[in-house]
Amino acid sequence: MKLEQRIIRQIETTGPISVADYMAMCLFDRDEGYYTTREPFGKNGDFITAPEVSQMFGELIGVWCVNAWRALGAPVPFVLCEMGPGRGTLTQDLLRAATKLAPEFVAAAKIHLVEISDRLQGVQREKLAGHEERMIWNKNFSEIPAGPLLLVANELFDAIPSRQYVKTNGRFLERMIAVDDAGHLFFAAGQGSIDASLLPGAADIAPEGSIFEIAPARSTLMQEIAVRIRHERGTALLFDYGHLQPGFGDTLQALSRHESVDVLHIPGAADLTTHVDFHSLAQAARREGCRTNAMTQGNFLLAMGLIDRAGALGRGKTQHIQEQIRTDVERLAGPDQMGTLFKVLCIADAATHIYPFERSEGSTQGN
Repeated sequence: MKLEQRIIRQIETTGPISVADYMAMCLFDRDEGYYTTREPFGKNGDFITAPEVSQMFGELIGVWCVNAWRALGAPVPFVLCEMGPGRGTLTQDLLRAATKLAPEFVAAAKIHLVEISDRLQGVQREKLAGHEERMIWNKNFSEIPAGPLLLVANELFDAIPSRQYVKTNGRFLERMIAVDDAGHLFFAAGQGSIDASLLPGAADIAPEGSIFEIAPARSTLMQEIAVRIRHERGTALLFDYGHLQPGFGDTLQALSRHESVDVLHIPGAADLTTHVDFHSLAQAARREGCRTNAMTQGNFLLAMGLIDRAGALGRGKTQHIQEQIRTDVERLAGPDQMGTLFKVLCIADAATHIYPFERSEGSTQGN
């Protein structure tokens, strides 16, 4: 039985399901889930992530990691962790840059990759074959050993399922997925409501049909990371697309072959995501005593030397290659492309201050 048929059968048997449950089934079903069965990354996949756009992205994160390690007092050993490492491209580029800049950093690192997909683990092992003897793969963050932590993640939180609430007759009721008489999936308002204290301040004047998204599972993971950083010291650098302030709006989207598709049309065959509420993530980290700072991806990459790195990468190359590098810079940092839509959140223990977040205009800081 196909995943869509199984979802329909479950709804007909037990009733409508939440958006979060639908996302979880579509993305992580053992037999037909998107991330368990498909190759989503790259030009031949469904989307291209920043590490796949250019090696410069991972290299600059490698430079940042070395600086952060030094800000922590250059602990030996320490844990270097990437969560949701995709094809392993970010870690590969990070380690190449860090090895050139500070080989002692790489020598001190206990490298862990957190990946739930056995299929993607295989892709990562192949990509990182030159480092495999020094790497450990884990299924969950809780398996990471004790010690000072440097954690990076790119487009991790957007795929963690979120709930939606729709304003119906003046109340915000959970948005559910039901089945109509013709056997098709459709959105419907459920019976459960949300605690009014969790809504943004403008909830009373929000028009009928307004949608509020909340992702408790994301906050729970952020809390787990923050507790670890508070107790063991460390920092986390988290990239994703989303917003710095809470608000209303339906950001649930499905992507297949680089094109938007109906989120209910092909369960398990398209990537499902919602925008990340960085405000909620920062709140979860601060509640555990961590420092938080956020800025746009474009501001971060420019502060870390993207233009200089592009110049060095293109020096002596053909005009065609130089033009491609300029295109990659624009895609990564341009305000009309990834530069503004994507944000980066930095979490650190209370004693650690890390460039460029606390010395750069355009950053937002919380204590």
